Amino acid sequence: MSARIRKICTVTEDVLTESGEPVDRPVRRVAVAAVIANPWAGRGRVADLNDEVVRVAPVLAHALTPRLVDALGGTDRVEAFGKAAVVGLDGEIEHGGALIHTPYFGDLFRELTEGSSVIVFSDDRAEAGGALAVPMWHKAHATTRSHYQTLTVRVPDAPRAGEIVVVAAGASGGRPNARIGDRASDPRVRLADHPRSRYTPEDLETVR
Repeated sequence: MSARIRKICTVTEDVLTESGEPVDRPVRRVAVAAVIANPWAGRGRVADLNDEVVRVAPVLAHALTPRLVDALGGTDRVEAFGKAAVVGLDGEIEHGGALIHTPYFGDLFRELTEGSSVIVFSDDRAEAGGALAVPMWHKAHATTRSHYQTLTVRVPDAPRAGEIVVVAAGASGGRPNARIGDRASDPRVRLADHPRSRYTPEDLETVR
């Protein structure tokens, strides 16, 4: 295998209630995380990351995406998706970005989930066990607000200093009981009508 994968973990969350009430539509959220050796670790500042990206990123896309699709019940059940990378303390955040922000991962992930939207993401550097909120949105309509959501992922023993955790995430629907409308029905809100100077400290108190 071209990527030195130590392990693959799957996080599954079924949202059945919200504030103690049953949700209108149960939603499954899944994240699949691969813990890999950082291919640039110990090499100093590598000017051109492309060779390792071409070698490693497609392997990760094919290792993670089918597991994600299977956990959600098929490509037609994937309504939202997102991606993330967490780099260990000896790596650069750019190392994680290199593995998820190029076509060698993103285009394959999108095609395997039958999506068409740009893929929302998060990336960070952290010690092993650090939590990362992986954002998701609609796989075909990125401005569909009902599908803006996150799933928190944490691998207790990763990333080690010389590792990267790469995550592919998806959901079978939107947020529980979403009801804030969408851009198609939004009024136009102009700064001229809502200048900061119009609001007082008392206004701030009312929204706490």
